[in-house]
Amino acid sequence: MKKRLLLLIGLLVVSFQLAAQATWSDHSRVLPDKLRQVPVGLTLWHTPNPNYPEPDPAQPGHYVWKHSTMIRSEVGELEVVECGSFIWYSAAGWQANMRETPAEFAELFNCPGGQLKTGTTYTFAKNYRFADSAQRLYGGDALWYILAKDKQGKLYKGMGLIETEAKPRF
Repeated sequence: MKKRLLLLIGLLVVSFQLAAQATWSDHSRVLPDKLRQVPVGLTLWHTPNPNYPEPDPAQPGHYVWKHSTMIRSEVGELEVVECGSFIWYSAAGWQANMRETPAEFAELFNCPGGQLKTGTTYTFAKNYRFADSAQRLYGGDALWYILAKDKQGKLYKGMGLIETEAKPRF
């Protein structure tokens, strides 16, 4: 039984390390692989930033990091291809966190059809993170990104870092 458990733990550690390496294979560069060598054409930002947990009034004993995420195309009309984030909360560096489809992006950012119009800001108003207790509060950074293409198929990125802190600021 102990051998099986140790083998399972070992396999999980190795698969976790391989997934992290595939996400960010060149540690001499700051960006995860998916975002390297893609031109910037979108502005993405979060507010407030840095972001601190606060008690969740809807659920006593729980906490919430409340922030909004905004995106704006700077290079013309674009169609969203992908939306997601990478997280950094340990010495392992960037790890894939979440990935949204164009339809999910359209709903979250109130952007019909995932079509970004030049100079228009689209907002994910309640881009919140939750913790079910004070013991589960941890800090880390999230690198949100949007990939979108123009009518000729050229791909552009927008990215924005949010700092999420572990300690409430009362």
